[in-house]
This record gives sequence, structure tokens and C-alpha cells, in this order.
Amino acid sequence: MKKVYFKTFGCRTNQFDTQVMISKIGACQIVQDELDSDVVVVNSCTVTNGADSSVRQYIASLKRKNKDVKVILAGCGSHSKGEELFDDGAVFGVMGHSEKEKIGELLSREERFYEIGDLNHIDTTVVENFIGKSRAFIKIQEGCDFECSYCIIPSVRGKARSHGIETILEQIRLLASNGFGEFVLTGTNMGSYGRDIGLSLATLLKKISYIRGVRRVRLGSLEPIQIDSEMMELLNEPWMARHLHIALQHTSDSMLKIMNRRNKFSEDVRLLEKISNAGYAIGTDFIVGHPGEGEVEWSEAIGKIADLPLTHIHAFTYSKRDGTSSAVMKNGIVNGTIAKVRHLELTNIIKDKNLIFRKNNRQNLDILLESGKDGTYKGYDQYYNAVDVQSDDDLRGNWIIADCMEVRDEKNWLKY
Repeated sequence: MKKVYFKTFGCRTNQFDTQVMISKIGACQIVQDELDSDVVVVNSCTVTNGADSSVRQYIASLKRKNKDVKVILAGCGSHSKGEELFDDGAVFGVMGHSEKEKIGELLSREERFYEIGDLNHIDTTVVENFIGKSRAFIKIQEGCDFECSYCIIPSVRGKARSHGIETILEQIRLLASNGFGEFVLTGTNMGSYGRDIGLSLATLLKKISYIRGVRRVRLGSLEPIQIDSEMMELLNEPWMARHLHIALQHTSDSMLKIMNRRNKFSEDVRLLEKISNAGYAIGTDFIVGHPGEGEVEWSEAIGKIADLPLTHIHAFTYSKRDGTSSAVMKNGIVNGTIAKVRHLELTNIIKDKNLIFRKNNRQNLDILLESGKDGTYKGYDQYYNAVDVQSDDDLRGNWIIADCMEVRDEKNWLKY
């Protein structure tokens, strides 16, 4: 029996795709140690050149440790770098997104293979369990119709297309019956769900809420323009996690135009204020140091950040991605050292905002504890703030309601 190890890079969508592949491995054995494996499936990310490098470095390091291991490249990197890595002999096989449900057959092959498939596929696999997880990730759509100047993802994930609503609901029913209470909806551009099949994200959420055992629904990243009145009406529902991640990417309108974004700051600030007033923590993505971000643009952007009710941020310095419009921009290149200074300035502001938010929201926290050892258990509350709970009891996978949380600099703490 072949022993298979899965290495997952990148986003929650990839985490879900790994679970799909795990459910389809057939007569193979999953192992938790890459050095104990016959085959390593690398579910890759290709969002930046750096992501590609990380995947390549991992494969090279793995082959040095275990020269006989067979490496199969899956994920977004299979579409952008798969042919190159295959031709170089760095990997035994390459499989595209549409082939992951056939992984059992591909793992049985003794000859090298390159099965890239197509970018129009929609998964039909129903995942009944998530190995090593307390929360379940549910992929509801695939692909993206946006054309942001810095992003390669539409060319490796395809156009936006929705999963069938009954497949999604069946999956959640099964997972809820297996003890999962929190569901994280994800996708390449999740807010576009339903537009190609005459539905909406809000309609899907309402149907999910009727399923017995669903305690909390958390949403992945949404675009500002995708949060409509129907979505706003759901904010007070008790099963909605009190955290939304809304991808702004920048707060300077001139930079948003350069990035070919569809949002504008004047509209963003009104939207975020409404959501914040409904009692929500709000996270965002922000690209620092994109070409064109001069001192004037940065001063404008950082000044506006102070006006936004943000509590979380996924900020990263711009990294060139070959094959994108941004990669060939020649004017306004930002020095890496300057970008790092700006990144630190931005993240410090949000860190302070998060601390204030946690001090003001330390009562009636609904916490799912996901992991732990030596008496300390880690989880997240409804606001997606990290919590450490100290207890003599094994609380892994348990829900607790906590009051009078001790608010520390980086996270909250509780003796239970």
C-alpha cells in the first residue's frame, strides 16, 4: 500500500482541495511524516513569484531528504509552473485542478504523467470529514472574473463558476452530523457565488442556517461591491460569525485605479462603518509598495486607514508576479526597504485598533477551541480573535462561552 503525504500551500481554497484529494486516494495510506511517504502531493500556490519559489524550494529540499520519493504537483502552480517542473524532472507527475477527483487513479500510475485538465471544472465531491480540523472549510465557488493588475489567479483558476447549492448543503449536513459546528465558506472570489446560476450568497447562507448542527458560519474574503442589501440584512443573524474580511487592497483612489480595482474609498468607508455599527470586527487585505505608490499616495492611504473601523489586516509588501499587468509597470517602483517601513506602519495601526476592539468586546465570547497541548488550548472567538485557554481538561474541539477575558497584547487569555 502506497503511503501518501499532502503538503498544502496557500489559501483556504487549497485546504479544501486537499481534503477533496484525501477523500479520493483509494487504496493508499495517509501519513503525517513526509519522510515516511512513498508519494508527496504538493498542493501549490502561485499567487506571487515568491510563492512559486517556496514550492520549488520545498520540492528540492524534500528530494534531498528522500531521493526515492515521488512528488506530484497539484494546485495553482500546476497551471503556471507545472510544465517547467515536469520537463526539468523535478516532479513525477502534474495534475490540474480538474483532475484532483481522479487522484486515486493517478497515484496508482508507475509512469510519469502530466494531466493538466481544464479550467472549467466544478467539484462534485462531498467531503464528509476534515482530518485534523475542528472547523470545516466549504468551497462554494471557483475562479474569478475580476482583472486586478497584480493578480495571476484568474488565469490559473479560470472564470467564476458556482458549485451546485444541493452539493454544498449535502456536504454541510454530513459534516454537521459528524460533529462540526463551524463552517468557513471559501472560494476564489466567494462573493460572486450564484450569479451564474440565478442565486446569491445570501440565499445560500439562509439555507445553510436551517441545517441542524450549524452553530456558526464564517465567511472568507468578500469584495466591497459584493456586499449588497440582501447580505446586510443577515448581519444580525445569530449564526453569523461577527467578523467579515473585506478585500480593499488599498485606500488611495489613485492606487485603486492603477490596480484596476472596482472599489472606491468613499464607498468603502460608508460600507465598513455600517458593518462596524452592527457589531462586527472587520479585516482586510492591503498591498503595500505596489508600483505607483509614491509618498503622496502613501500619505493619503495611511491617513485614511485611521478613519476605517478595521480590526484585522492581511498586509503584504508587493511581490512581482510574472504574467500580470503590474509586473511590467516601469514607473513608480517602490524600494523594498521603504515598502517594509510602510508595512510596519500600517500593521502597527491595525494592531492598536485590534487591541482597543478586544478591550471593548471581552464579554460573552463564543469560542471554538481547535488545538492544544500541555493544558493550553487555542481557538478563535466570534470576532476571529485568537484566544488561549488554560485548563486541566482536554478542550480540543469544544465550544466554551467566556466572560471577563484577559486582554493581552497579541491575543486574549482565559483560565477555565
